[in-house]
Amino acid sequence: MNQISDASFSEELEKQGIDGSLVLGHPSGLFVLFFTEMWERFSFYGMRVLLINFLTSAIISGSPFSGWGWDPIQAGALYGTYAMLLYISPIFGGIMADKYLGYRYAIVIGAAIMTLGHLFMAFDTPLFLYLGLGALVLGTGFFKPNMTSILSEMYKKFPQKKDAAYTIFYMGVNSGAFFGMMLCGYLGEKVGWHWGFGLAGIFMFLGTLQFWYAKPIFGTVGDPPSKTNLEQKATVVNIDNPDDKPNPFTKLDSILIGIMTILGLGFAFNDPLSKIAGIDILSSLQIGTLAGQNVAIIIALILFLFVVISRLSRYTKVVRDRLIAVIIFAFFVIFFWMSFEQGASSLVIFARDSVDRSLSGNSLTIFNVINTLLTVVPLLLVTYVVIMLTKKTYGKAPLSNIVQFICFAGVWGVAIWMLYREFTAESSEIAVSWFSIMNSFFIITFANFVSKIWDSKFNPPATVKYGMGLIIMAIGFGLLAFGAHGIQDGIKVSMIWLILAYMFHTLGELCLSPVGLSYVSKLAPARMIGFMFGMWYLALAIGNKLAAILGGQIEVITNQYSLSTFFLIFTIVPIVAGVIVMSLQPILKKLMHGVK
Repeated sequence: MNQISDASFSEELEKQGIDGSLVLGHPSGLFVLFFTEMWERFSFYGMRVLLINFLTSAIISGSPFSGWGWDPIQAGALYGTYAMLLYISPIFGGIMADKYLGYRYAIVIGAAIMTLGHLFMAFDTPLFLYLGLGALVLGTGFFKPNMTSILSEMYKKFPQKKDAAYTIFYMGVNSGAFFGMMLCGYLGEKVGWHWGFGLAGIFMFLGTLQFWYAKPIFGTVGDPPSKTNLEQKATVVNIDNPDDKPNPFTKLDSILIGIMTILGLGFAFNDPLSKIAGIDILSSLQIGTLAGQNVAIIIALILFLFVVISRLSRYTKVVRDRLIAVIIFAFFVIFFWMSFEQGASSLVIFARDSVDRSLSGNSLTIFNVINTLLTVVPLLLVTYVVIMLTKKTYGKAPLSNIVQFICFAGVWGVAIWMLYREFTAESSEIAVSWFSIMNSFFIITFANFVSKIWDSKFNPPATVKYGMGLIIMAIGFGLLAFGAHGIQDGIKVSMIWLILAYMFHTLGELCLSPVGLSYVSKLAPARMIGFMFGMWYLALAIGNKLAAILGGQIEVITNQYSLSTFFLIFTIVPIVAGVIVMSLQPILKKLMHGVK
């Protein structure tokens, strides 16, 4: 790709009605998106890191640290359905934005609904928690798909700069996750659950305002679609690819998709209902000892396979083969997220109950120094970006900059209070949520290194990256299995094993995660890309649900066998999956027909 000078880049942006002010060589609008996504991820991960811990903590009457006393199976059922729906709702939110709302309004609507969801959860009551989770699912559906849509539209004429833009945006995702888990987690565990949930809501609200007031920076990007644009999209033909022919859904396709959607959602809602409230809405489908909800999901999967196969049969051989390759990749990604997402369920319980988190004397001093560096250095770097953005955009979006200042003043205030509180304590117990920030920290640390390998002559094929991702992540669980081997009741595991596990999980994520969506976009024809992305997110939804179901079994498996056995499940299964997917390289290479 030809490089473009900053002056030419700025001029071209202005022609499109986008603010041409550049920050670190990119449009100021990119950094507005960076911070909007950062505050949304701050809120999402800040809440997520507390949820399982809160649900499974002991009931202590009148205490701000009183949980609900659920067992991990019940907590996993609720969280799994929540996580599953988070990956399904964006399919519908994206359609609404494309056809009616436009990306910007969809983001604001989604952010407002999520703010309400976090506010509900701060009340710590069953009704408000369920309302809160429902609002977060609905809001995410509007918010999640449309952030990247605006980014993609901004860079539509500058593909040579898109990779760098997505890298910067991804740093916003991880910065938000890092600070959200650190600060919301600390407040929730050390002061009271509702403080942690409430802090997540405050920053979601401020992030919404920051984005709304930055409207002048984006020009017409993300505006509601006009009737003319919709008609053009409906009639566009890819003249460069004769295989990219219309393949409309038949009436039978639509009926079967409707049935499988009802059955899938029935399973998703019935799982927590039956385990928490004893209400089984699918009991009439029970066959022998096979529970009704399991029968429902089996029927849904059979119908899904039928629809996919029937649609594939209508494509030419090259397109059909490439879509089969996408399906194979999607299948194996289930095994990755099934294991990786233990970080939201079983690893939280493991860190709380089985890891030695007590510190005093020199060990506490060393930890406080490390924790201070982990907190202050990233905050300084992100604050520097805020100052750069403010200098460029204050005259165009002053209210957005003022809200951003309030956000960072708040984060600095909570961070300094947290560090002061820890430094003045004679002894301390590391917050359970602190270990979860390791994933974001290691992503920021290793992402550039891994991307350079992929850009070098050592760049392996997709199947090898997939296999490496699964196997490297499995090593992390293998270390936990080794560290937990033979421990007795009352004896706790050294925290070093959990930190090392998160490091290997992150390295596995960096190998596998960026590959998937890239290959969906490369292999799927333009007219089917929405459907294939839907399939991909369905695979992620299934992986997240399985992760929560299996994670909920941690106490059952530990009591019946051992804690080490529990972690061995997530060591052996991904390794086997990784070896299989790497062995499929010759087949997948043939199916992809030259796509690399």
